[in-house]
Amino acid sequence: MTRIFFPISVLLMVLLSSCARVPLQYCPEGSLNLPGCPPLNAVNDEKINNIYKIRTWVSASDLTNDPIKLGAEAKIPVNSAGTKIIGHSFDDALNSLAAKIWMIENAQHTVDATYYIFKRDLVGYAMLGAMCNAVKRGVDVRIMVDGLGSIGFGHPGLRALETCAGDGGFMRNDTGQITTKKARVQVVIFNALTKFQFNRRSHDKLLVVDGSFADKAIVMTGGRNISLDYYGINEDGSRDPTAYRDLEVLLRSGKHSTDEQYTVGNVTELYYTLLFLHKGNRRIWPIETGDDDSDNYSDNYSGQRKKSQKSLSFLKSLPAIKKRMQDMPVFMTDGFHDSRVRLAHQLSNLINKRVTTDVKENLKRNPNSIMYLLAKIGIERKAQGMKSGTLRMVSPYLFSGTYKNAEGDIIYDDAKATLEWLSKNPDFKLEVITNSVMTGDNIFTQAIIDMDMIPRYLLTPELQKAWLSGLEQGEFNPDIVESDKWKRLVNHPQVFIYQTGRIDSVILGGNAHYGKLHAKYILENALCFIGTSNFDYRSILYNNEMGFFIQNDELNKDLIEVFEALKKTSYRWGSPEWLQMRKKLMESDSDKAGSAKRQRRIFKRIRFFGLEYLM
Repeated sequence: MTRIFFPISVLLMVLLSSCARVPLQYCPEGSLNLPGCPPLNAVNDEKINNIYKIRTWVSASDLTNDPIKLGAEAKIPVNSAGTKIIGHSFDDALNSLAAKIWMIENAQHTVDATYYIFKRDLVGYAMLGAMCNAVKRGVDVRIMVDGLGSIGFGHPGLRALETCAGDGGFMRNDTGQITTKKARVQVVIFNALTKFQFNRRSHDKLLVVDGSFADKAIVMTGGRNISLDYYGINEDGSRDPTAYRDLEVLLRSGKHSTDEQYTVGNVTELYYTLLFLHKGNRRIWPIETGDDDSDNYSDNYSGQRKKSQKSLSFLKSLPAIKKRMQDMPVFMTDGFHDSRVRLAHQLSNLINKRVTTDVKENLKRNPNSIMYLLAKIGIERKAQGMKSGTLRMVSPYLFSGTYKNAEGDIIYDDAKATLEWLSKNPDFKLEVITNSVMTGDNIFTQAIIDMDMIPRYLLTPELQKAWLSGLEQGEFNPDIVESDKWKRLVNHPQVFIYQTGRIDSVILGGNAHYGKLHAKYILENALCFIGTSNFDYRSILYNNEMGFFIQNDELNKDLIEVFEALKKTSYRWGSPEWLQMRKKLMESDSDKAGSAKRQRRIFKRIRFFGLEYLM
């Protein structure tokens, strides 16, 4: 059967036709100065009208096309874009937070935000405050949070944000003229739990401002959610050294984007629209009190709006944030590398069937997926005759999957296939950085990594069995971990797997903080991928994920520098230092000591109940 791929122009026409039922406000001629109506000098701008229409929420019952299917079959272009990474140091985390606030405060036309986790803390409320101010300036705002990752009773902060539209300004066109379209706030819960889509989540972390305006558009994605946990500060503004260590990428239209019909901003905004219109989503609204006062719902949320403004003001008053906000005009223009970029996503995960048994078939059906494109790049590199190189990967929950068919037979083992390929290509190396049991935040995924994934790469079946047998029989047994065979295997000449955290951690009585690794990226000789995928079963099979493949030598150098800095805070799996760290952790009074001791038991239970694919 011939596949049909939809160019972006076709997708736009389909969405315009699907969104035909946009409610219109009646403002009679000669009375355009009525409350809620455009000023007398407003212009009827065709571009703004189309943008407004495409951005409008439409329920699934009113759509004539499935947006997720359209996204899976879209022909996504390669764009020119300026790219810049924001790494995982404490300073970078503060830059990331300041950049998000600055982007919203300097948006002139539109803001689109979607996050897996959007907490009601200082950062979350400050973001809501900035968005409230934006809509009052005439900026059209869409915000989407995941129904599970951002689960909350009633979502009062998000509902309060929508009431800001009551004082909303009117959108402006390219030249700054006021148009007839009043800015809105549209809040959507992705795959709301009331829609019974429990296992299909949006793991996206994406902020797009002015996406349809090439000279103004900024895109930001990576691993950081909206929560204090990701920015290295506490609610009172003091430093939190235990925060997640993450990484993001900023993208702006590149030098050659004037030659492109659709820029990186257009493409990303359209991707957002497809996700926004998914049939499992639920649009939420401010809750009215039920009396006759039509404006009462706004008063009902005045406390939430005041809290968001107070949080925004307090956050921006912190010396570290204040300084970075002042530096943002330079930060947002300097240090960008003119790159070739290509958006990739896992939208089809939301509708795939038999995800654990039809992995290969699903992959072939999803040519825009991150995993499909990674496989395609590998094939291209082989065809190009590449003889050497290093593939570097960073992920907090990396799994090398084992997949079975409906009969339970293994049809693909990623670790086995990788090792076979490496044996045939001795000048290639694989370097991986992931969490250790000391820095990980998920005891279940960490148990799979330490008890299954890495042993499959480094140990013989006999040593895998001994390692898994128990602490005294395996990990603490010098006949195993001090043997020449162990040392030879864990010092594989082509496979280097590192785990973050060292023996001088404060957890073990030292003075160093290692936080929790949460960054996700892949880097090879000429290309990198930065996005939201952890490359675990959940990311590959169930979640929607997104990110960008980026080609630029200078950006690669920046990313290698970040990678090497992270490696210096890690130990190689199976090394004497790594074993000592684990043993000292188990002997400590840390709350992680128990989970470290129980890793084998945890893993065996996960495997016994067949829960690996759900981790």
